[in-house]
This record gives sequence, C-alpha cells and structure tokens, in this order.
Amino acid sequence: MMLRALTLSAGVVGAGVSAQFPGFSQQYVQRLGGAVDALGVVAADFDASAAAAGLDREQALAQLQGSAFLDSRRADMTRTIARHARLSADLAALEGQGPFTRAYEAARFTDPQIARAAWAAFEPALPLNMAGGLFALMGFLAGGTLVRTLIGLLRMPFRRAKKPEAA
Repeated sequence: MMLRALTLSAGVVGAGVSAQFPGFSQQYVQRLGGAVDALGVVAADFDASAAAAGLDREQALAQLQGSAFLDSRRADMTRTIARHARLSADLAALEGQGPFTRAYEAARFTDPQIARAAWAAFEPALPLNMAGGLFALMGFLAGGTLVRTLIGLLRMPFRRAKKPEAA
C-alpha cells in the first residue's frame, strides 16, 4: 500500500514538473531571442568601429592590447562575440519549434543568465493543451517508475531467497 502511494505521489509530482516544460521553454526561447538581438548590436557596433579604422574583427581584437584596460576589453569583446555566435546557433535550432523538438534540443538551454531570467519571469500553470498533457503523462510515468525502481533497489538486500521446491 505504501509503495503504491509513493509511486502515485512521485508520478503526480513528475507530471506537474514536466508539464511546465513547454511554457518554460517558450519563455527561454523568447529571452534567448532578446539576448541574441542585444549581443548582435554590440558585435555590429564593434565591427563598424573596426571597419571605420580599416580593420576586420580579428585585426581590431588583436590591436586591443598594451594596457590592462585594453587587454580586459579584448577579453570582454571576445567573450561577447563568442556568446553571440553560440546563442545565435541555439536560437536558430529552437526558434519556431514545438515543445517536443525543444525537448529534443534541451542541450541548447544552457545559458545561465537566460535561464535565470526566464525562471524569474516564469509562472507555473496547468497546461490545458495536448503538449502539456503529453509532457504531464511522461513525467507521471517517469516519476512513478523512478520511485518504484529506487524502492525496489532499497528492498533488494532484505528479500529472502526462495527455497527450491522438492520434486
């Protein structure tokens, strides 16, 4: 009886948590788009300044040296440009995709700043659509299976070995 109650509880928790993925992932992609736009403005401004000086991006970055400030600025711009490229690739893979494709591409939800901002603005809700229902069902099954498996593993050392029947 206790095992069934724990399994059901874990299933309900799993359903509630996983049903939130479609909404959270949509919020993350929206914020990802905003970050790509903002970083794109910074990279374009840097490229325009470099072009005005007759330099390409790499040449301009190479010239940012000679003092602690310029070295720091070069490192900042290098990180900003690399982050823009990484987030642009993530956005290209996620934008316009449905929740199942976004779940398949979950490895692209790795930017901590965007994740924190999306989580801060995210309001959990009961999704009343097919995707939310399917995610809830998968979470219910995963949560119940996980608890049932863990309890089975914990009980294993305490099980008695069955005696072979005499023939």
